[in-house]
Amino acid sequence: EKEVSLRGEMGHHAVSGPGTSLLLVLACLACARGAGHVPRHAAELMRTARALGAANRGILAADESTGTIAKRFASIGVENTAANRQKYRQMLFEAEGVEKYISGIILFDETLQQSTDDGTSFSQLLTDKGILPGIKVDTGVVEIPGTNGETSTTGLDGLAKRCSRYYQLGARFAKWRAVLRIDQKTGCPSALAVKENAWGLARYAAICQSEGLVPIVEPEILMDGPHSIDHCARITEEVLTAVYKALSENHVMLEGTCLKPNMVCPGSECSQACNTELMAYHTVSVLRKCVPPAVPTICFLSGGQSEEEATLNLNSMNSITAVSVPWSLTFSYGRALQASALKAWGGKDANIAKGAEVFLLRAKANSAATAGKYKAAHPAGPVGNIPPKANPNKLFEKNFA
Repeated sequence: EKEVSLRGEMGHHAVSGPGTSLLLVLACLACARGAGHVPRHAAELMRTARALGAANRGILAADESTGTIAKRFASIGVENTAANRQKYRQMLFEAEGVEKYISGIILFDETLQQSTDDGTSFSQLLTDKGILPGIKVDTGVVEIPGTNGETSTTGLDGLAKRCSRYYQLGARFAKWRAVLRIDQKTGCPSALAVKENAWGLARYAAICQSEGLVPIVEPEILMDGPHSIDHCARITEEVLTAVYKALSENHVMLEGTCLKPNMVCPGSECSQACNTELMAYHTVSVLRKCVPPAVPTICFLSGGQSEEEATLNLNSMNSITAVSVPWSLTFSYGRALQASALKAWGGKDANIAKGAEVFLLRAKANSAATAGKYKAAHPAGPVGNIPPKANPNKLFEKNFA
């Protein structure tokens, strides 16, 4: 029996164990669908998917588009230039010891091709630290005709060529975000929107695997609206069931994927109180019904929760002892890891060290949450659905598509 290790690909962070080679091969054969298709990169895909959920580590989503980062910079009075975007991302990526808490970083196309001040590509910088570079590959959303403003995600045209190029540039995983919303008055999400987005995620996942990239499957149900946590649980279950049916029909190897779901929580305008323990219970219950154990890593999106809310909710899910879960439950946060760091930096070179320090504090907090060991500095009451107006730290953005 041989060991399979990532040391050659990821520096000093390894995923290995006796018999791993045999297990990987058997898993490849067991997960084959339809005509027996197994991706040519199967072993690497499985190693990468497992590494993204490595103990005490999670994912930084730094894949903001040029337009989105413009809004973030505007909030601190910083001009949205390529130089400022490079400087800000370099502050995050070069933070001392970031590799202890971060397993992978999702990049935007521009960022993947940028370099540090000394000429080292960001991709190489991350790889040398043992952090997997990832890439956002969707091209946004468009309205689905015949629906109440529901959307589907674009970007399948030419995706295989783009994935091949990104692999050559050092990326090892990808992200594609599907957006669904709950509106009980109009019946959203409609069966059409669920089917369209599930199929798009599945086609994306299959194409990514064919080119060596682990697909992060992200069916996000927005927090907008007055719906209850029970209604969110029902809709999340319906969406995830459709997604995994589509993944199976498209012969996607689940062992080489990660899921990035929303947490099951009340709508942003819901008046019913909800604490982290209840949110954790509903979220884990839905996942146990819908997500096959073959999936190695579930990395949650923060969905507009405040930094502290996102950490506390993740901690609660990893503190559940009544039931076991077969996956690694970790984070893939953007705003919930960066908001305070962005403010601390403020676009000033003199604040780079401070910004990096603040970022590391949030990364360390979420690292502890992946083990259920986070201790809040100021324990609070219900935090799961404090309305944005009543919570100045809320990062919620209405209709964030």
